[in-house]
Amino acid sequence: MDLLIIILSAYFLISHIGFYLIFEKAGTPGWKALIPFYGTYVAVKLIRRPIWWFIVYYIPFIGFISWVGIIVELLKHMGILKYWEHALAVIFAPFYLIYVGFNKEIQWKGYEFMDNYKKPTSREWADAISFAVILATIIRALYIEAFTIPTSSMEKSLLVGDFLFVSKVHYGSRVPNTPIFFPFAHHTFWGTEKVKSYSELIQLPYARLPKFQDVKRNEAVVFNFPAGDTVVVQHQDQVYDQMVRDQGREQVWKMNDVITRPVDKRENYIKRCVGLPGDILKIENTDLFINGEQAYQSEGLQFGYYVVTDGSGFNTQELLDRNITEIYLTSMKNVLEMHLTEENLAYIRSLPQVEKVEKRNRPRGYYEKHGRFKNNIFPNTDTTDWTEDNFGPLEIPYAGQVVELSLKNLPVYERIIRVYEGNELKVKGDDIYINGEIADSYTVKMDYYWMMGDNRHNSQDSRFWGFVPEDHIVGKAVFVWLSLDPNKSWFNKIRWNRLFSIIHSDDGAYQEK
Repeated sequence: MDLLIIILSAYFLISHIGFYLIFEKAGTPGWKALIPFYGTYVAVKLIRRPIWWFIVYYIPFIGFISWVGIIVELLKHMGILKYWEHALAVIFAPFYLIYVGFNKEIQWKGYEFMDNYKKPTSREWADAISFAVILATIIRALYIEAFTIPTSSMEKSLLVGDFLFVSKVHYGSRVPNTPIFFPFAHHTFWGTEKVKSYSELIQLPYARLPKFQDVKRNEAVVFNFPAGDTVVVQHQDQVYDQMVRDQGREQVWKMNDVITRPVDKRENYIKRCVGLPGDILKIENTDLFINGEQAYQSEGLQFGYYVVTDGSGFNTQELLDRNITEIYLTSMKNVLEMHLTEENLAYIRSLPQVEKVEKRNRPRGYYEKHGRFKNNIFPNTDTTDWTEDNFGPLEIPYAGQVVELSLKNLPVYERIIRVYEGNELKVKGDDIYINGEIADSYTVKMDYYWMMGDNRHNSQDSRFWGFVPEDHIVGKAVFVWLSLDPNKSWFNKIRWNRLFSIIHSDDGAYQEK
């Protein structure tokens, strides 16, 4: 953050030296450009723009629009009219404005010149589009962004087809790691798998603006996928590390294209934050416990159940009306797996064709016993017998915590030390080396969080890939502005009861308006 402040301060301070020279050419004392607030006011009056330009200038980040306008209008008054010249002046303001100020051939042409200047229609469109793109990009990057729910991992709290607005200011807007990017594209250009929509020419360190609140337990949080630092292009829906564990690194790299992504360009996930820094987390028989107490359960929480029937089927429309959409065949005769909320569980049990309903619950040691899904549960080694239904206890790391290291618990902290906090980590015999020195402890630099989906048996979450670092947190889901049901016909797709519904922050649960 200190480095960012230094860079931005230098950008604006040097730019105002250019303003000093331009003010002199305009017949206005140059010293006025160097006085905070007053210099901006004089610049706005000099280009004959309304006072709201001055007011907007001091709105964080949105003020950049006013800054661009002031630069462009000053250049126009000096006969510099080409679009590319204006773009160059905005990007390289400290150098371009000083160049203009010292160039004796460039002089202030005055108001009569501007009164007689007629902007071409093409330029009108170019300016309008540029303004809209810059404004939308700033708002999207730092204030609020629209997201959609593509998978069922948060059902039935947030549904597939929900369109959300996510506030980035609640937890403090994160300064982009890669500030050079194509507007409205996340990590690749539309319709491509590998063509980057950003440049890594400039990479800024992690920094946030002041926050309104800390991340609270049980809030629905959007974050960059922590395990998405390395991606297999042909299988972007799979976790690279798990593919390596299953197939071997050589095979994965031989058969696929493997790329890396900076933090802010990793996939966006949305889950419920069930564990905060310092919490002790444990799962027993699918029940989540935080610090020894059973955790909050949202109304939309659902689990997988094995439903044994007499061979009769179900009324598909009745199931859809109750939003029971996840039904899977099993290898057992007359047995289906259904993902159900408590309310829908009671409904299924009440049906005459249902003989038995049993909750899916994989005991400790399940994967070792059955010999499949090798090490797919965090910490992704054979040092534990954990499953997604019986897990922990595990302490969630916090900034400043000193953790004792051993070969047994190293897998829990390995990604924290090596990937998230950027240290060199090696194991030689029985010794652990961090940055070339033997270490038996490590001081954690960031806060970490534990994220889980409300659809507990169909959610790729922290149980599989571990902690979410604070620098991966994007924002807080605040409300649903549109919801389309993919299982309905076009004219019935809109879920009217969910439109503009707030995702309340008191318990993180979805509540209808």
